[in-house]
Amino acid sequence: MNAYVISLGTGVLIGLVYALLNVRSPAPPAIALIGLLGMLIGEQLVALAVRQASAAQVTTRHEATAAMVKTLAAQGAVSATAASLSGGPSTPGEGI
Repeated sequence: MNAYVISLGTGVLIGLVYALLNVRSPAPPAIALIGLLGMLIGEQLVALAVRQASAAQVTTRHEATAAMVKTLAAQGAVSATAASLSGGPSTPGEGI
């Protein structure tokens, strides 16, 4: 929130300086706002893509771990409790 107030204050200050010096803004306001909107959308798209990629990695890791536990349970190398927690067979020969 603090960054927004500072940004707004800086923009107002620059606007006052431009008005006192009789200088026009370097970009028409509508074009500048559309450009800023595009920047915000791009920033949010990157953040969304990173979150989606991270979620996909977590799901893939979980599936790989569950498959490994099921395989080891089928071979009798893991207890029935661990296999049941991962959704695998509860006894070593049950899932075969």
